[in-house]
Amino acid sequence: MSAEATSTDTTPTESTETSVDAAVVDGPLERLRAAFPDNESIAHSIDLVTMEVEACDLLAVAEKVKTDPALSYRQMSDLCGVDYGTYGQGEWSTDSTVTGGYGRAVESSSSIGRLIFDTAIDLPKRDRPRFVVVIHLLSIEHNARLRIRCAAPDDELPVVPSITGIWNNADWYEREAFDLFGILFDGHDDLRRILTDYGFVGHPFRKDFPLIGNVEMRYDPVKGRVVYEPVSIEPRVLVPRVVREDARYQSGAAPDDKARREKDS
Repeated sequence: MSAEATSTDTTPTESTETSVDAAVVDGPLERLRAAFPDNESIAHSIDLVTMEVEACDLLAVAEKVKTDPALSYRQMSDLCGVDYGTYGQGEWSTDSTVTGGYGRAVESSSSIGRLIFDTAIDLPKRDRPRFVVVIHLLSIEHNARLRIRCAAPDDELPVVPSITGIWNNADWYEREAFDLFGILFDGHDDLRRILTDYGFVGHPFRKDFPLIGNVEMRYDPVKGRVVYEPVSIEPRVLVPRVVREDARYQSGAAPDDKARREKDS
């Protein structure tokens, strides 16, 4: 066999590498589109196949992606909640020079990024659901991952179906999403708090939750039990500290500068 033939047989061509990469990337995407032809949301998002699912269809979709041999997403690796209450809002992003400085985050008229942490913020009105449940799945058979996003239709009482009947390890994940975001999972057998205390008021990962919370707890030796009381932290404004370069604080500063600093102090 000639050296040229040997080189041709052993060296992968660019077209072969491209076809292999395309198969790895597009395989799960095409299989999902074939399984759900009416779902136009199936697409790549940050190197992961993602699909949007209505709450009323979540259980049927979850059952199919797990049991369909062409999909076989048998392992649920993560479930979490997302609060889009302030999504896309930037308190400090400005296109022009402003005169308000950090003060605009202290004024009560500011609805996003207020630095007074004893009060909640007023959320802007949006044309999209506020709470979304995100589920990450793994297919070991096909070496593929899938992200399912399911939005709760009601912002005031966010409810989505529980998937514990399909992936039983979703139990604690759903309890965590309920605890931190207040998302209810219809059909969950034991939906109670898992990270915060049972007497905790509110859901700490919501965008409108006060940074100092609503109540604090301590052990009362007189009553012999834990008691809940209003928060005793003194409200204050959290303005970021600005650090400036100053030659006076360098080790090689002139002697007269050091004397002036000592005199001023």
